[in-house]
Amino acid sequence: MNTPAPIRISGLARRLVNDQLLTKEQAIAALEGAAKSGQHLVAHLVAEGLVDSTAIATAASQEYGVSLFDLDAMDREQMPISLVDEKLINKHHALPLFQRGKRLFLAVSDPTDHQGLDEIKFHTGLATDAVLVEEHKLKAALDHALEAQDAAMSEMLDADLESLDIDVAEEKDGDDANLGVDDAPVVRYVNKILLDAINGGASDIHFEPYEKNFRVRFRQDGILHEVATPPVNLPPVSRPA
Repeated sequence: MNTPAPIRISGLARRLVNDQLLTKEQAIAALEGAAKSGQHLVAHLVAEGLVDSTAIATAASQEYGVSLFDLDAMDREQMPISLVDEKLINKHHALPLFQRGKRLFLAVSDPTDHQGLDEIKFHTGLATDAVLVEEHKLKAALDHALEAQDAAMSEMLDADLESLDIDVAEEKDGDDANLGVDDAPVVRYVNKILLDAINGGASDIHFEPYEKNFRVRFRQDGILHEVATPPVNLPPVSRPA
């Protein structure tokens, strides 16, 4: 039986060990844990409380000879978050800071993720430059930016829903003509799901009812992702007798 090759400590992990911020055993365990969880090493170390994010950023700055940028100095509302797909932002833990001509500057807590920078460069068509920031500030800024983007998207979808035309059933006796079917919660909800699927490039929509709950999943890039868990008691469309 082949035994797995031992993990080699290099780069930032080695620097943290040399600075006595981590033991060799902790560094190896952190590298394994980060790989298993799909996180970057810095994000994993801070999330687990193993090393302070400011200490990591200082060590990274000295190790790679790059300046440490204070993310609090940026106006978050001016960040060009829409230039990069949300999936890539989450995958590479990189926040678009500003654009200068054909160059996009990205806040990162690990400046060695060259693969991530290259992937964002490929998808945006812009040259990418890493700007070193502290992990705890980066995470807070990412959460804020993505929440603001989701809120803006929701407002746009609500506006789109208002413009949708839905045929309205009329009672034969004319007493309640022009029944507002399009105002029914379930109709508005389904329309929003359809718009979300279109905007997200989904190839399939799965409405999955269960005994005590309900979920909606989109198939994107061949993988099903849960996108909503609507209440099972959503009021139905009211039709004339």
